Order: sequence, then C-alpha cells, then structure tokens
Amino acid sequence: MVRFTLGAAILSSSMLSTAYAETAGNLHSTWTNLLAEHITPINQGHSTAVDYAGFKQQEATLQTYLDKLAETTQAEFDAWSKDKQLAFLINAYNAWTVEFILTEYPDLDSIKDLGSVFNSPWDKEFIPLLGKTVSLNDIEHGLIRGSDRYNDPRIHFAVNCASIGCPALREEAYTADKLEQQLTQQAVRFLTDSSRNYIKDNNLYLSSIFKWYGEDFEAGFRGTQSIQGFLNLYVDALQLTEQQQSVLKAQKFKVKFLDYDWNLNAIR
Repeated sequence: MVRFTLGAAILSSSMLSTAYAETAGNLHSTWTNLLAEHITPINQGHSTAVDYAGFKQQEATLQTYLDKLAETTQAEFDAWSKDKQLAFLINAYNAWTVEFILTEYPDLDSIKDLGSVFNSPWDKEFIPLLGKTVSLNDIEHGLIRGSDRYNDPRIHFAVNCASIGCPALREEAYTADKLEQQLTQQAVRFLTDSSRNYIKDNNLYLSSIFKWYGEDFEAGFRGTQSIQGFLNLYVDALQLTEQQQSVLKAQKFKVKFLDYDWNLNAIR
C-alpha cells in the first residue's frame, strides 16, 4: 500500500494568525476568527475536528457573520470577480452548515439526523442568500456546480458537510486573493490522506466523493477528462513510484470507492 504524506500542504500557524484575519476582508474576517478558534487539525493535519460546543457559545457572533452574508445583494455579487464569488459561496456553505448543526447540537450524531426518510437535510430551505431562501444543495449544486463560471472540482475539497468522511473544514475563510492557493492546499491535503485515498496492488482506492461527483472531474479542468487524469495533476503530492505514475497516466488503475463516514466531525 502506498501511504500518502501531507508534507508542506498543512497550513502554517502564521496563516491562521490574527494578522491574516485582518487582511481577509471585512466580510469574512469574523468567520476566519471563529474557525481559527474552533477548528483543530487531526489525522496528521489531513482532517480537522470541529468544536461545536465552542461555536455554540459564540453562536451570536456566527449569526452576525451570517447576517452579513445575507445582506449581500445579487447585484453586488454579480459585480464581483469569479474568485470573490466562489470564496463567498464556499464560506456561506460552510458557515451555514455549522449553524445547521448547532440547531440540534449536541443531540445528534450526524448531519443526516437533521433530515428524515423523505426529506434530505441538504434540501431544507432555510438560508437567506442573494435575495432568496435557499438550501445547502442550492448553494453547492445550483450556485457553484450549476454555474459554468467556476468549473473547479477542487471545490469538493473545500465545502464541508460536517462529517468525518468530508475533506477538512479549513481553519480560515476562503478569500479571493488566496483562493487558488487555498483550493490547491485543500486538494493536496485530502488526496494525501491514506485513510481515504490509496493504492494497493493495481487498485486505486478513492473517497466516494469521486464517485458522486465524477462528472466534475471529467469536465476539462486544466485539460483533464477523467478522475485519474485529475489525480495526475497531483502526482508529486501523491508520491507515486515511476511505475505507478505510468499506470496513472495511462489510466489503467482499477478504481474502487471507499465507504463514507457520515458521523459528525466533532471534537471527541
């Protein structure tokens, strides 16, 4: 089995400093401060655990941030750069997911507990955003994935569904000026996690994220047309042998998808 290592992808502590929060922009600085205080790296930095109890104590501050997001008009949003828009949407998804968990915390074990047999928690319309009341699915699948403007599969390593199986909830807000670096770091951070992505023999074992959103990794991001083609962009981070690199480039690995852990990503 090939064990992926995170290396330089783990955030340096300086990036999580108050100084960074001050440069993140008025809109997202509160979110950065909350994340820096209540997110803890685990699993050698590949994942993070969330201090929902701490968030609960500062829920009023979180709500102030969410209110700021809600004040953004569609016209203002449309005038922004692509990176500023995408950072806004990712932050909105993540912050509202935390708030969603807080509605029942600590009396839940999974975000799925907030839904029912007939109603997905991700389809609940409770988020005031861009002049409408939307759901988490509306943000991810409509505003982000449903727009031809972004076409960046790395968003799947940035949005966080409050579950252990999810990529890490980043310890800072996403911002337009750092978005490319942040998305790259998140991708490397997730791909090098050998508990969720690894090679054994001639099989490539991947997180179910690649199964659910396979079409996004086949949509031409930086010239790639397949999951294995996308992974080939990160061959250095994956630390593959020359033989494995050749197999990956030829797309000859047999891809198998791992089970997803929907348990809450809370600090234990």
